[in-house]
Amino acid sequence: MSTLIVYVTKHDFTAKCVMRLSKQLDDNFDILNLREKKDTKLEHYDSVIIGGPIYMGQIMKEVKEFCEKNLQELSKKKIGLFVCGMSDEDKINSFIEQSFPQKLKDRASAKGDFGGSFIFKSMNFFERFIIKHICKTNKDILNLKEHNIDEFAAKMNTKA
Repeated sequence: MSTLIVYVTKHDFTAKCVMRLSKQLDDNFDILNLREKKDTKLEHYDSVIIGGPIYMGQIMKEVKEFCEKNLQELSKKKIGLFVCGMSDEDKINSFIEQSFPQKLKDRASAKGDFGGSFIFKSMNFFERFIIKHICKTNKDILNLKEHNIDEFAAKMNTKA
């Protein structure tokens, strides 16, 4: 069995989540950062985990494009879907629902909220402005949901 983890990251938080997730997987795995490479041969994988950060209420476009482009092949795989963000649980669940095609959500063995972060030195002026005014903070926040990542991995490790 082999697993492909497909993701995109903007400020490296999602990459940290992917590294933790990869250490929890029983299968052999490869990692595809969509900012570095847009595609791979999916037929080599039994499972595909797909995720990324939520910005302005949307998952990053690279993730949506990957799902749309590969929907037929992905619909034959064991699927895991995750997002990273700083919203409350209800809002994160709605982001998962709107971020991925229904076919993938129906096949998903695991869906997860891996948390998020605000690291002001890595943000541009516009991002800092928005966070300060909407979230009412100007402090760095790291909210890595390790337990959620571990539970997600356990679901992906289950043979079914």
